[in-house]
Amino acid sequence: MAALTSKHSTALTHAILPFLHRHALISAISVSSFSRRHKSPVQPIHAQARRMRKDELVASPSDLLFKEPLEIVKYPDPILRVKNKRVNSFDESLKRLVHEMFDVMYRTDGIGLSAPQVGVNIQLMVFNPVGERGQGEEIVLVNPRINRFSRKIVTFNEGCLSFPGIYADVKRPDSLKVSAQDITGARFEMNLTELPARVFQHEYDHLQGILFFDRMSDEVLDTIRAELLALEKEYEEKSGLTSPEKIETRERRKKAVGFGKS
Repeated sequence: MAALTSKHSTALTHAILPFLHRHALISAISVSSFSRRHKSPVQPIHAQARRMRKDELVASPSDLLFKEPLEIVKYPDPILRVKNKRVNSFDESLKRLVHEMFDVMYRTDGIGLSAPQVGVNIQLMVFNPVGERGQGEEIVLVNPRINRFSRKIVTFNEGCLSFPGIYADVKRPDSLKVSAQDITGARFEMNLTELPARVFQHEYDHLQGILFFDRMSDEVLDTIRAELLALEKEYEEKSGLTSPEKIETRERRKKAVGFGKS
């Protein structure tokens, strides 16, 4: 990602940044782990129960199984493209997974993480704006949904822990209203703007099997093509398998996926 400009730094000084690398406080912003420098209060709102969609898959107890310690899954691992399952059981297994996700988040100097990024394909993300265990507020978003988003589209330089060292411009809506459940299953809503909205959208994309380069223009994608090729080669060398996707054979950009088309 390019250097964070003084304009961005001044305008966003008081925003919550779930999911930015702490080492990027001055030089760059990564949407998979946000800096502790910018914060604003989260305003939860009571939400009504939401009906399950017909195409949703429900997580079973085996879907929450994982090996410790959790590790960040990197592109092009197919785990990042799997359809993530809805959580219906708010039990000790979920609490243990949330605890371990926070642990790997702190270990990787992040302040947020989505479950598929640690190899667990369920609809779950966690964050702590302060980025230090025992400080700040640890927030859990289970089965998150976007209820409304603005027509104002803004461009920002994003990065991702699953794409180490890779940063490029992505266009997204500037604000939105989201709903989710907490670790007990209680439902709530949040109004997000600027970077908090952008961060949520990035992590929400992970839960839909969408990666940040999917939302880049062809011109922007060309600027990180070499780095993506390097990750594909690394995957093949470590796994002994053919990369499940190749940027070189990817079709030129089609219509943008999902909401907030750019």
